[in-house]
Amino acid sequence: MKQKITYTDGPIGDVKVVRDTLPPPSELAFREEQIKVTIGLSKSSVDFFKTEARRHHTQYQKMIRRLLDLYVIQHQ
Repeated sequence: MKQKITYTDGPIGDVKVVRDTLPPPSELAFREEQIKVTIGLSKSSVDFFKTEARRHHTQYQKMIRRLLDLYVIQHQ
């Protein structure tokens, strides 16, 4: 599929201005304060998170942290 694209100086057509819906960088850089804890988890739970983390190219600790954060938000 190596067709050559030819551009013309014709009219563009219907153009709509789309409002910027992305958050500013300052909101993206926000990090909530974290504290370190030691917790014992079952081997099967850790294995599950490690497998899923590999599948999604992330760290299993981040997945566990996010799960706990969502649980807290849901139950507050």
